[in-house]
Amino acid sequence: MSDRKPEFTLKDLQGVARPFDGTGPALVCFVKEDCETCNIAGPVLQALSQAYGDAVRFLVPGQSGEKNADFAQRHGLTMPVLEDAGCKTSFDWDFEIVPALYWIDESGAVVTHFEGFVRDDWQALSDQMARATGKAAAQIDWDSLPAWRPGCGSKHFDPEVYDALRAEAEGSRLRARKVEVASGDDMAEFMFDQGFSDGLPLVPPTPERVIRMLEGTHRDPQDVIATVPPNMGPATVEKIAINAVMAGCKPEYLPVVIAAVEAVCTDEFNIHGVTATTMGAATVMVVNGPIVDKIGLNGGLGALGAGNRANATIGRALRLIIRNVGGATTGGVERSVLGNPMKYTMCFAENEAASPWEPLHVERGFKAEDSVVTVFAMTGGPVHLVDQTSRRPDQIAGSLGQGLEGVFLPKMHNLPIDALLVVCPEHIQTLTVDGPYSKDRLRDRIQEVTARPLSEMVQDDHSGAGIPVADAERMGPEKLAQLAPKFASKEYIHIVVAGGDAGKFSSAFHGWATGEVGSISVSRKIDLG
Repeated sequence: MSDRKPEFTLKDLQGVARPFDGTGPALVCFVKEDCETCNIAGPVLQALSQAYGDAVRFLVPGQSGEKNADFAQRHGLTMPVLEDAGCKTSFDWDFEIVPALYWIDESGAVVTHFEGFVRDDWQALSDQMARATGKAAAQIDWDSLPAWRPGCGSKHFDPEVYDALRAEAEGSRLRARKVEVASGDDMAEFMFDQGFSDGLPLVPPTPERVIRMLEGTHRDPQDVIATVPPNMGPATVEKIAINAVMAGCKPEYLPVVIAAVEAVCTDEFNIHGVTATTMGAATVMVVNGPIVDKIGLNGGLGALGAGNRANATIGRALRLIIRNVGGATTGGVERSVLGNPMKYTMCFAENEAASPWEPLHVERGFKAEDSVVTVFAMTGGPVHLVDQTSRRPDQIAGSLGQGLEGVFLPKMHNLPIDALLVVCPEHIQTLTVDGPYSKDRLRDRIQEVTARPLSEMVQDDHSGAGIPVADAERMGPEKLAQLAPKFASKEYIHIVVAGGDAGKFSSAFHGWATGEVGSISVSRKIDLG
């Protein structure tokens, strides 16, 4: 043995700093209190100290924090037991098993090193120390000791401890557990096999990519943004960044993803319920404000479809976080009967330039210059609402209302259910051909054209959905003649503008259960630092 070990300064049980300058003669032995083999070695260490302690420095770094004192008291140790609960010195000395013993000569060279307990090794060490110091051999009943005992894994190899120490040693801000992939493994297939994927290939989240992703935010990587159901996993900025890398995001997208995680992990949004319902609810994200142009989010041509990296990857990153941090895997907590393509991704920008109204975020109480993400829980859509021939405002508004009849079922009315209506620019032109046409006027028109007598909502031979026949009989003809609009209140109708300039095709998303029993839409300001 000849390698030299790093210097350190650790505090003893009395809080006194005990430096090791790299030279000897010294015996350094790393232990932890709950290791059976370390407790076999404890009395041997004390006997060696009594025999050679005035000629050799004895230092015992302990990995057990406050319990280091228990270890010292149990074995009557008179040598310094040192505090290495954070395991940085253990990491620096690069061993695997405790007890880990080093016998170091005057020059600082490691003369003897072994780990665990082999009786012959310890006896040979005692003889070696006796010769080096010129002292009588330590009085130890070697025959009473076991011939061999395996040691315990050093605490610095605990996954969270090790990765944090390695990241720190590498000058990195990363602390998440690293997954080693064999050189012969296919990275894409490995990530599929580990269950990280939503079913599509992922971008490998190498440390270099994650560090670059973190440059998109001023937030500390270890800030906990939210606790993600159902497994209540802590979503740190770093873990969000890792999933954003896998989704294919650019660093400048990260603040949007962070805000979306904050929004869906509120009690109001209830992402656990959104995930678990057999109805197949999914998150729909609408982004407003200056960040839209800054990062190239699409609110125009093809806004609800493929072809835009920001739209596709921001929505996908959110879904991966819910899966990988929260544990919402398909077939586990995720129990949707049919599934929903929006569970891959659904994120788009409002086309504020084409809108005659206050944008969504301003309507919800934010400033126009704020960048905001709003999340909705939706079970269906986007469903096209086609009207290419209406020329008057109330005509097109009526068509949009009739298009919303399909939420749940046409015969189900007075629903306390959200709907998200996405009005295209050409339909906006028709709505405003005679002047301003407010969102409230559009909502009122939708409620007006969808109003139907309750008698049409009664179960019949065509459909068993709706009002039970017995209940209808008790209601009587007068009650059944009353009109019921599609939605229990016009506040359930959310309206945004999106889409290209040519084409008279608006769309709608159908909600899940709205309110405390289900999900309430949530908006969060995007922190741009």
